Amino acid sequence: MSEKYIISIDQSTQGTKAMIFDRKGKMICRRDISHRQIINEKGWVSHDPSEICENTVKAVRMAVKASGIRMADIAGAGISNQRETSMIWEKSTGKPLGLAVVWQCSRGETICRRVEKEGMSGQIYEKTGLKLSPYFPAAKWAWLLENIPGAKALSKVHGLCYGTVDTWLIWQLTGGAVYKTDYSNASRTQLFNIFKLCWDDEICRAFGIDAGDLPQVCDSDSSFGNTDFQGFLDHPIPIHGVLGDSHGALLGQGCQKPGMIKTTYGTGSSIMMNIGEKPMLSSHGVVTSLAWGLHGKIDYVLEGNINYTGAVISWLKDEVGLINSPDETNRWCHDALKDDALYFIPSFTGLGAPYWDTAATGALLGITRTTGKGEIIRACIECIAYQITDVIRAMSQDCKIEVKELRADGGPTKNSYLMQFQSDLLGGNVLVPECETLSGTGAAYAAGLGLGLYDEQIFETLEKKTYRPVMAQAVREKKYRGWKAAVERILT
Repeated sequence: MSEKYIISIDQSTQGTKAMIFDRKGKMICRRDISHRQIINEKGWVSHDPSEICENTVKAVRMAVKASGIRMADIAGAGISNQRETSMIWEKSTGKPLGLAVVWQCSRGETICRRVEKEGMSGQIYEKTGLKLSPYFPAAKWAWLLENIPGAKALSKVHGLCYGTVDTWLIWQLTGGAVYKTDYSNASRTQLFNIFKLCWDDEICRAFGIDAGDLPQVCDSDSSFGNTDFQGFLDHPIPIHGVLGDSHGALLGQGCQKPGMIKTTYGTGSSIMMNIGEKPMLSSHGVVTSLAWGLHGKIDYVLEGNINYTGAVISWLKDEVGLINSPDETNRWCHDALKDDALYFIPSFTGLGAPYWDTAATGALLGITRTTGKGEIIRACIECIAYQITDVIRAMSQDCKIEVKELRADGGPTKNSYLMQFQSDLLGGNVLVPECETLSGTGAAYAAGLGLGLYDEQIFETLEKKTYRPVMAQAVREKKYRGWKAAVERILT
């Protein structure tokens, strides 16, 4: 039997990864290309859709060539994508209208306030599982419609396409032949009824969008058309797996049973708990989404999103200059004063789950005469674990499940201090796979399952490192009470 391979694309906030997975589900090659972070004087965060598409094709070319595999042995492709980042483009030409509004960007806040005044916020939550927020694509697409010249006119004649990054890449890679998204990405738009599994006409109208102009929603392991990556491959291959990055990581981690939970430590963080085939609405500040549609079956999740986790480390390096590389943080954390009670709250653009306070600003609290560089760096690292613990505790209250195991992935998981502190705050084990690119792994698994290349045994192949709690419970609770008191001081 000849070897077969899957190309997996992980299009994230900072850049694009192209990975090659073999028949055993092992990644054999990876190539990365970063893209510009376009931030204006108002703090709006944008990406160039054309640059993202070009980088995707370049990364695939680089990975395939570096791997040395035969093109004839490539069976298909999967895509995982940064979620909520939103763009519009002209249907007839495929050209984007303006820049994409990145998930972090809250420029749609005024639109959300307008929709709230119309009395829609309760209905939106009850239908979509999401609290009304500029975080989600509904307000971002509405902002683009109202502010990009020519967009309104095109929308009136059904000449616009609306997409998150997955839909944009599918459209471009198939030459405009396929206009689709999957259940995971659709559930994050704030326009999709997660109970009826369809675009909601009334909510779409509230944001000035015709539901009939939105992409077709499909199972995550279905066919999303064929691509040769703009002439690079010598034959077209099927795109047979599409997932939002956090959903991809949940699948890659093998969290297929209710109660299983994972955290992706990226620029921001997504904490997801699989709750099975029956949806529930949270009463503790997290949201409900679709995990995926696989083999014709829908699973749901509770999810909490945090705007700034790994981005805090970038801020320490690029804006504040306290470190030269992320690797330095581990040593500084271990060397800092053990009894320091410093808390850093990274609400640069408000706080996400479970607080949802878009007006909150950041703070460094508990400074004393002994506070120095090491203590500040450690407070910045610890804030990542504190924010994630907030969300896990909220989910535990909703589901009445005590979480004793967390599966973790993403670049910051290389920081052993952070992972040990996370285990201590959780009071349970933190499992970190040797492979850190779980979003792309999940997309590869979905594609391989959809193509019949993999079976369910694929989820048993990941090797993991385990961090176990060593902190006394009294110390844990004291530290966490201090964090909660610090957050209360900055809430608006």
